[in-house]
Amino acid sequence: QVQLVESGGGLVQPGGSLRLSCAASGRTFSNIYLGWFRQVPGKEREFVGGITWNSGFTYYADSVKGRFTISRDNAKNTMFLQMNSLKFEDTAIYYCAARSRSGHSSLDSEYDYWGQGTQVTVSS
Repeated sequence: QVQLVESGGGLVQPGGSLRLSCAASGRTFSNIYLGWFRQVPGKEREFVGGITWNSGFTYYADSVKGRFTISRDNAKNTMFLQMNSLKFEDTAIYYCAARSRSGHSSLDSEYDYWGQGTQVTVSS
């Protein structure tokens, strides 16, 4: 079992930055893949990016590539999503998720554990 808790959401102006955190607890993370998703009410959940816990290899959706960066702190079992150059269309609830099988996936159905989500609002 893995527990995930997101934090760091809030209101930011276009062009601004925010950093989200996802604190993980429970099972060991030697062979796990963590991802960030976002969802706007009435729309499907969208993959943002992910990281392989062991190697630190990252993968990003085209919509955020070059603006968002995922990293992790192994000692604190925490994943981060640094979001720069934020746009109105980045407004969403952001979720972190864990996939107990190794390897990247952008499909939310392939993730086993989810956090409660944190709201990010980009507005002037």
